[in-house]
Amino acid sequence: MASQDGALTPDDRDFVAALASGLEVIMAFDQANPRMTLSEVAAKTQMNRAKARRFLLTLHALGYVRKQERYFELSPKALQLGYAFLSANNYHNAIQKYLEDVTLETGESSSLGVLDGKDVIYVARSAAKHRLMAITLAVGTRLPTIYTSMGRMLLSTLDIEERRRILSESDLVAHTSRSITDIHQLEEAIDTAGKQGYCIVDQELDSGLRSLAVPIFSGGGRLIGAMNVSTNSARVPLERLTDHILPCLQQKALEIKETLI
Repeated sequence: MASQDGALTPDDRDFVAALASGLEVIMAFDQANPRMTLSEVAAKTQMNRAKARRFLLTLHALGYVRKQERYFELSPKALQLGYAFLSANNYHNAIQKYLEDVTLETGESSSLGVLDGKDVIYVARSAAKHRLMAITLAVGTRLPTIYTSMGRMLLSTLDIEERRRILSESDLVAHTSRSITDIHQLEEAIDTAGKQGYCIVDQELDSGLRSLAVPIFSGGGRLIGAMNVSTNSARVPLERLTDHILPCLQQKALEIKETLI
């Protein structure tokens, strides 16, 4: 049976469980787990070893996975899956220029992110020289939607039912002492972002990381994603975010809207 948005559910006869499981195996590899044994893949995907083995060997045969002794890792061919998205959404090259302009004008890193369930995925990025987080942020990086400025900004554009579904699937975790872990406070923060047209998340995901995001729309009104600037709280006060960096982001958002149909 299809869901309300027309997507198939796992019990629908047209749902291909093998394809879903294969993609799940691919997604199991990430920055924290770039190389895994069969047992580790099985545990991470909650599959039995026999099932995980079949999918790993199939992906290996297709060239998406490399195998070295006991370890499996994604091959460069797996990049084609992400490239297909970027190619189909040809705004990438145009927006990259604007992100670089933001970095040039503010001296800070700027990114474009899109929603993927309870995660926000970086699809374009212009990095400044400042190192802001313990992990390296790059195209393809996934971060928890509810603890990023881009994620909350994008959540504010959804209808209430879809937003609450994503919130119900998200982990309210105290990454820092500033993290919002109360669902009602989180909903208020998202509502505020929607009303004011921008979102600031101040050291909720990583101590010292302060970020600001605005929504990005095409000229036809289609939501493309959210654009942010991430800064170090010790170096950049909140006043600079709102008084200097926010107008820059808003101007670039307007220019993107005028450029993309």
